[in-house]
Amino acid sequence: VDCTAEGKPLCDANGVKGYPTIKWGDPSNLEDYQGARTYDALHKFATESLKPICSPSNIDLCDDDKKVEIEKFSSMGAEALDKLISEKEEEQEEAEKNFK
Repeated sequence: VDCTAEGKPLCDANGVKGYPTIKWGDPSNLEDYQGARTYDALHKFATESLKPICSPSNIDLCDDDKKVEIEKFSSMGAEALDKLISEKEEEQEEAEKNFK
């Protein structure tokens, strides 16, 4: 992601403060990569640490609760998803107002 252009909001939301920053892991809980930046070090890290995780495309890796949640959202139409997203964004804005 180019954090100096269109990707800036994403970078800000994920705590990217310096460049280059490498984030990895579950998209809802990204971790900072702390290792060396050499090809060999990155290759070793990727081989040992980066594996498929629970997601709609890898549902077989999910526990039963996550499967139910994914199936619930996957079965919703675009309009229902948009409404749910809007409601959650409003809740987030309200929470941010209350806790600033």
